[in-house]
Amino acid sequence: MRKNIFAVALLAVAAFAQEGHPAVGTWHGNWGANAQNRNDVTVVMDWDGKQIGGMINPGPDSVKLVNTSLAVSNDPNNWVIHLEGDTKAKDHIVIEGKFENLTNMRRSISGTWKQGTQSGNFKITRDN
Repeated sequence: MRKNIFAVALLAVAAFAQEGHPAVGTWHGNWGANAQNRNDVTVVMDWDGKQIGGMINPGPDSVKLVNTSLAVSNDPNNWVIHLEGDTKAKDHIVIEGKFENLTNMRRSISGTWKQGTQSGNFKITRDN
C-alpha cells in the first residue's frame, strides 16, 4: 500500500514538473468593479526562461504584458503574480493576483485589476 501511495505521489510531482512554468497557458475569466459590471478577459502567458510574457485579449486590441513578476514562497497559496500593460487608448493596466490550486492543470488566479481610472477584482482560470 505504501509503495502505491509513493508511486502516485511521484507521478503527480513528475507531471507538474513536465508542465513547465505555472503561469504558462491561456487563461479565461472576467474582471470588474462588482458582480453586475464584468468584463470578459483572455490572458495568454508564456515563459522565455527569464520572465513572463504574453498578452491580454489577443486580437486587434491586444495588450502586451510588460513589467511582469512572480513572487514565490514555500506555501503555494501565497504565490503572487504581477502583470502590467498599456491599451491602445493609453490606459495602464495593473494586475496582481494569487494562484489558487497551483498543482491543478485548471488552476486559477484571482486578485485586483486596475485599468485607467477603473478598478475591481478578477478571476481567470487556465484552460487545459
